[in-house]
Amino acid sequence: MKSNKPFLFLVAAVILAAILACTIDVGGPDYPSETVPVSTEAVGEMRSAIQTAVAAGAETGQVTLIISETQLTSYLTYKFESQTNPILRNPQVFLRNNQIQLYGTARSGYLQATARVVMAPAVDENGRLYLELVSADFGPLPAPEGLREAVTVVISEAYTGALGPVATGFRLQTIIVAEGYMLLIGAIR
Repeated sequence: MKSNKPFLFLVAAVILAAILACTIDVGGPDYPSETVPVSTEAVGEMRSAIQTAVAAGAETGQVTLIISETQLTSYLTYKFESQTNPILRNPQVFLRNNQIQLYGTARSGYLQATARVVMAPAVDENGRLYLELVSADFGPLPAPEGLREAVTVVISEAYTGALGPVATGFRLQTIIVAEGYMLLIGAIR
């Protein structure tokens, strides 16, 4: 009678290799049924809106900008795709009820989970955007270190990055999030 040990070893090795080659989805919150479209055109529209707001601000001293869910989702998608190890993949941003709800896929080693981060935007004493973390759900994965700071930087960059030389003299005054849009009002000193 032949020994089945070499065959069993081979099967175990194949199964182990398959497991290691795959990413295991460990759950997390469900993405909303609604999907925010992603496009390079939306990023261009956002950049154009920023340039228009800056041009108007140069004359009036006040900058008013409206950013949509599509624009912000598209910007974050392309921003994260350009990073080697992004904190989230496939982001979806929902701007509702004075909250920014960010969904995406978080990855840690061979594990991945759907993540939901809910933030309340505010203006700090220096006139900069501040995102207060309301909740973060990464399923069984730990929340990435510096998550709030990283998302704040990316969203702030979407707003102030195109202000160019005006950015040093720019002070955010008001931010309102509702019905799929974020309204930002600031002054140029």
